[in-house]
Amino acid sequence: MSIDRRAVDHVARLARLDLSEDERAVMLSELQQILGHAEKIQALDLDDVEPMSHSVPMVNQVRPDEVKPSLTQADALANAPEVEDHRFKVPRIMEDEG
Repeated sequence: MSIDRRAVDHVARLARLDLSEDERAVMLSELQQILGHAEKIQALDLDDVEPMSHSVPMVNQVRPDEVKPSLTQADALANAPEVEDHRFKVPRIMEDEG
């Protein structure tokens, strides 16, 4: 695929860039190189390559579940601004339907 001066002007306008003539020439060259690399990638035969989400193999590291001492309900609620029926009381954010 080839790119021309008109396409460079269009991309510059979309990006709101005010390019000089020298900058347009540089951008034209760089965009042509980028498209050349993209064409090389598209030419690769990737039918037998499995898609992957990461470039290196990843395994989740999980620890075994172990029961450990934790706060009692009374300790957890001790610093709560408001408690109702042995629970944290929070402001209502949804209205009742009805």
